[in-house]
Amino acid sequence: MSVDNRRVRSSAPPVRANGRDDPGNDAATGKKESAAAARPVRRRPKNRRAQIAAAAANAFGSLGYHGVSMEDIAGGLGISSAALYRHYPSKYALFQEESLRVGQAMAESVRLDADAAAAPPEQRLRTVLEALSAVTVANRASVALVRWEGRYLEPADREIRDGQQNAVLEALGTQLAAYRPQLRGQDRQVLVVALLSVITSIADHHATLPTKALVGLLVSTAMDLAAVTLPEPGDVEPARPVEIPESFKHELLLRKGVELFHARGYPNVSVEDIATAAGLSAASAVYRFYRGKSDLLAAAFRRAAERVSSAIGPAVAGAAGPREALDSLIHQYVEGSFAERELTFVYYTEFQHVPAEERAALRNVQRLSVEEWARLVRQVRPELSGPQARFLVHAAFALVVDLGRAFGTVATASQERVALLMQTVLYGRPTH
Repeated sequence: MSVDNRRVRSSAPPVRANGRDDPGNDAATGKKESAAAARPVRRRPKNRRAQIAAAAANAFGSLGYHGVSMEDIAGGLGISSAALYRHYPSKYALFQEESLRVGQAMAESVRLDADAAAAPPEQRLRTVLEALSAVTVANRASVALVRWEGRYLEPADREIRDGQQNAVLEALGTQLAAYRPQLRGQDRQVLVVALLSVITSIADHHATLPTKALVGLLVSTAMDLAAVTLPEPGDVEPARPVEIPESFKHELLLRKGVELFHARGYPNVSVEDIATAAGLSAASAVYRFYRGKSDLLAAAFRRAAERVSSAIGPAVAGAAGPREALDSLIHQYVEGSFAERELTFVYYTEFQHVPAEERAALRNVQRLSVEEWARLVRQVRPELSGPQARFLVHAAFALVVDLGRAFGTVATASQERVALLMQTVLYGRPTH
């Protein structure tokens, strides 16, 4: 309703400023003023943009870039989509800004000031690890964007993000080289990736610890890794591809689907793509084995989860103690992950695309597996709390996928070396 219309509809005579022409006017005006005073005035928060960025980071971290809409973010904040678009022109703008912001925060955290740069090498390394851990913990939700969602950045933004990550790795490498000057270059590269992996692994799960305790745990674990003496790389035999009989079309589809999800990301793969990769004449042939690509993804996740959970019982039953059981589980985990690298990666990156009805069951299997590993860890290291042990188990798992991403199948990150690093995360610094 316009102001002009309100004036036309008003038939009351004008009232003087003191209201004396209408004895009842004072009371009426008082009531209106009281009502207006009682009504809260809705003001746009000064930090609305920061609130939006935080909400988007949580949403992207939980559901991935493709699993979130602007409406989801607006709904979570209790605002309209129009209000959201006043701050960000698109979902990608939100994603890009937050991804690069946390990447820059991590890069800046590893720069030493003049006083810190003059400290002894071990203290410099510890200072860098503490600063990087503190920033990672403070931006835990957003770190998931740096770890897993960066492939959805546009090329120019991805180049910036890669530069930020390289700055972190180079800083860690510089301090590690000063701390251990006799360390070979390839060994230093492996350990640097391991240090960053342990710290950023907190983005992969939802276990909780107080901030100070968590930073302390991450730093002490990273320092344990920094002291590791890796075995000689040795020769690596190329993995032999497992032949799948023609009659096992469901297995072939599963493998090809996982390979495509790994290479392109789940949202960028169609049922037609999977059918073509498997040598099927039409996409309709896929539906004889799976209800759709989400059903195929769920089958892959069940296989990955069962591979870990089914190993626990036999390992514990056949071991003389918790350390022996854990050693057995570590070697089986590494061997299985190396045999199915694509599946290991997809397991970390595409969980949000598993059908909702499957997620709860898969989470439960994963939770129980982590609990069993953590129980064994605490038997070996009784000084640890339950949450601390769970963080270490998740960090040990993350090492495998991160070293695989960084080095592939080369001897630099062989199974023997990866297993030793997992043991160091779980058991602490070797005493020999």
